[in-house]
Amino acid sequence: MRTTSLSLPAVLAGVLLLSACGSERVAAWSDGSQQTRGPDSAYRRGDPSCGAPSTGTPPTSGTSVLPGGPEDLEKDGVKITGLGGRSRNCDLSPFSAEFRVTNHETEPFTYTVTFAFVSHSGEVLAGAEQTVPVVKPGQTVKRTVALGELPPQTFPPVGVRIAKVRSVPADEAPAPAGPCPPSGIRVTLGNGDAAMGLRVVGLHLENCSSRVYHVNGYPQLQLLDEGRKPVTGVEVLHGGISTVTGFDDPPQPVLLKPGQSASAGLMWRNTVTVGTPVNLPYVRVNAKAGARPVMVTPELDLGTTGKLGVSPWKKDESP
Repeated sequence: MRTTSLSLPAVLAGVLLLSACGSERVAAWSDGSQQTRGPDSAYRRGDPSCGAPSTGTPPTSGTSVLPGGPEDLEKDGVKITGLGGRSRNCDLSPFSAEFRVTNHETEPFTYTVTFAFVSHSGEVLAGAEQTVPVVKPGQTVKRTVALGELPPQTFPPVGVRIAKVRSVPADEAPAPAGPCPPSGIRVTLGNGDAAMGLRVVGLHLENCSSRVYHVNGYPQLQLLDEGRKPVTGVEVLHGGISTVTGFDDPPQPVLLKPGQSASAGLMWRNTVTVGTPVNLPYVRVNAKAGARPVMVTPELDLGTTGKLGVSPWKKDESP
């Protein structure tokens, strides 16, 4: 199970709310059918003991009604079921959310869920990502996601929503840690970069076996839509779609001893002109022909460009 803190844009939908100095739990919708009222007077006053700033504008008192709908509390097999947090002295740190994952597929799946934590005023303060591995068909797994400490002078979160759910077949899920996969290699998504509409994200290949691993050329890619169905009409180019160091280098044989690694990259633009934008959350990656496929989630927002550049595998320099 993996939890990672994330920064999220301030885009708010339906959330589950917890009164700042109590334990009231209620969903709040844009139609006002359910509202939050609770013993939050200390929070409203900006009392530092409640985690609220002693200066600045405190949250609006009384009823909180936040825009959105129930789809942001339950999405793609994931449902937020409750909120937690220490209420002694109005202390909501660490703030947490209880959720459950139900696999409605016919094979085991691994789920990665991104949560948005919001303030009383509706501002998205931070996010957290948690991976729930190997949920069997028909199985429901319960988990808790917790938010770490926020910067000083920040209002504490009182609500949470599901920002995104990604699910991949368990036998194709990346294995960034733990025992080495039967294939003897780990393929994971690396760091990303964006500038002037140009997006680049890395692929990381590690030999975690006790044998030498050979690779030569480019990673083999299958582009998939939201339903993990193959997508056609996108041109995959060997090389970059713009000048970036290493993308246009010719492929060279790579020999990886145990513990060594190699990297490749994906490059695209999200420019939108005429036509329907293409968004591809999933990519099935084979390190080479015949290698075990691994499904990663680079979130390819290709705009209307219809092009994706890929660089060849290149051995990482030893530290």
